[in-house]
Amino acid sequence: MPAGRYVLGPDSGTLTVKTGKAGAAAKAGHNLVIDVTAWEATLDLGDAPALTLTADGGSLRVRDGHGGMQALGADDKAGIQQTVDEEILKGAPITFRSTAVAPGPDGALAVEGELELLGRRHPLAFALALGPDGTLTGGAVVKQSDWGIKPYTTLFGTLKVVDEVEVVVEARLPVAR
Repeated sequence: MPAGRYVLGPDSGTLTVKTGKAGAAAKAGHNLVIDVTAWEATLDLGDAPALTLTADGGSLRVRDGHGGMQALGADDKAGIQQTVDEEILKGAPITFRSTAVAPGPDGALAVEGELELLGRRHPLAFALALGPDGTLTGGAVVKQSDWGIKPYTTLFGTLKVVDEVEVVVEARLPVAR
């Protein structure tokens, strides 16, 4: 990819959180696909590559739920969104700042940095694949308990969201600034 500054957001791609389920009543629950609807990332390529990302913790919206005993309805999605907003993320901003970005195998970028969530910072590393057509894809696994988040449970603890959630970005790089 050519050197330059690339600014990404909902207009150029998606930032998604994918959850899993566990527990004795896992068949009743759903694996969720949750879109982050307000986010911005800046990818600097060139002599000093860097990546920053900010996301509005109050902008997560349930897109879909797979599995479960019955389909996930609009009321269910609204209830999940309310729980995420009020009990889990509490509308707090989410930030990532790279400390190192280096070329990796197969043209991917190896990214290392710090994720700040709910006032806690922890290291996070992941790969970003840059396609010849300007596509950027990547993902990271975030263990909720590392940031003081107790994974959500219901039905007296027999249905729970697994501690590790996957965060995925899929975007098309705009023209460099």
